[in-house]
Amino acid sequence: MIVVAITGASGVIYGIRLLEVLKEMKIENALVISDAAKTVIESETDYTVDELTGLADNCYDFNDLTASINSGSFKASALAIVPCSMKTLSSIANGYGDNTITRVADVSLKERRPTVIVPRETPLRSVHLQNMLTLSHEGAIILPAMPGFYSAHDTVDDQINFIVGKILDSLKIENDLFKRWE
Repeated sequence: MIVVAITGASGVIYGIRLLEVLKEMKIENALVISDAAKTVIESETDYTVDELTGLADNCYDFNDLTASINSGSFKASALAIVPCSMKTLSSIANGYGDNTITRVADVSLKERRPTVIVPRETPLRSVHLQNMLTLSHEGAIILPAMPGFYSAHDTVDDQINFIVGKILDSLKIENDLFKRWE
């Protein structure tokens, strides 16, 4: 099971597309959406929160620290936080698990599960970079939403698929969402 967490950073479409692809591939997933992400979803996309939860096999409340997903004995194979706000990144880097997303990230890292973090901020402050470095040292994969242009993307959807394809690559999930370097 892949856990997908969507935070309140811009770029929620990456998390939405990841859910769509996992559903198409019939890969079981769990979803956590932060309170701030619900607002961003409505302002950046035509999706509703209900439509997103419909893409997920399992949904967990952002504020439920007693949820089973927050336990190391919960059988998740990987975590993708996409997009990841700097607030969430900082909380995870500093071990502050005060909500379901930061707690599940803490568990994923301590259990040495693949953890992909897609930060969304620019420009970056030194503390942002330090937090990313801290998480990288702990085994997280830091995958900024930086599209590649070598694949001759024609549309915004192509750019989104490129990032989602790279997330899937990091999780060792075969995909053909983008043209690879030849």
